Amino acid sequence: MEFIPTDLEDVIVIRPLIFEDKRGFFTETFRLNKFHKAGIRKPFVQDNLSRSVRGTLRGLHYQIINPQAKLVMVTEGEILDLAVDLRRNSPNFGKYVSCRLSEENKEMLYIPEGFAHGFFVLSERATFLYKCSDYYNPAGERGIRWNDPKIGIEWPVDEPVLSDKDKNLPLLSELADNDIPA
Repeated sequence: MEFIPTDLEDVIVIRPLIFEDKRGFFTETFRLNKFHKAGIRKPFVQDNLSRSVRGTLRGLHYQIINPQAKLVMVTEGEILDLAVDLRRNSPNFGKYVSCRLSEENKEMLYIPEGFAHGFFVLSERATFLYKCSDYYNPAGERGIRWNDPKIGIEWPVDEPVLSDKDKNLPLLSELADNDIPA
């Protein structure tokens, strides 16, 4: 496994070793000792799986109660995945990093606590698998609007498929002080 730093401290692209032959492929998607050596020490307690159709945008979500670090990957299709730094005292507050995750490249993205996360489906459909470092708590779920001009995310579409909840998320400037991660 190769652990590749991004422009935002603590957000890491993970490139696994792929062993392919005529039968298919094999790869390790998680190995505790290698993750620890790379500085990723949060235990994972919950796995989630979702499938979305082309043009779907999910996010930008984060947890203020039971904050979650996430290890995300795509098992089918391709997405544009991103993380927005919402850590209150971070010099990168409001900045984002993005990467393409796909069944072909088999790369993963580690997103620490204090970041909003979202993704956009580029393929006909995408199956998205992610590990979380804490349990989902509906009372702690928060989000910011996908097209916040202050963040300036360059999405590949102007009118994505959104949930009603995601359509109505606040702008970063509208967040209450207690809704910004410490």
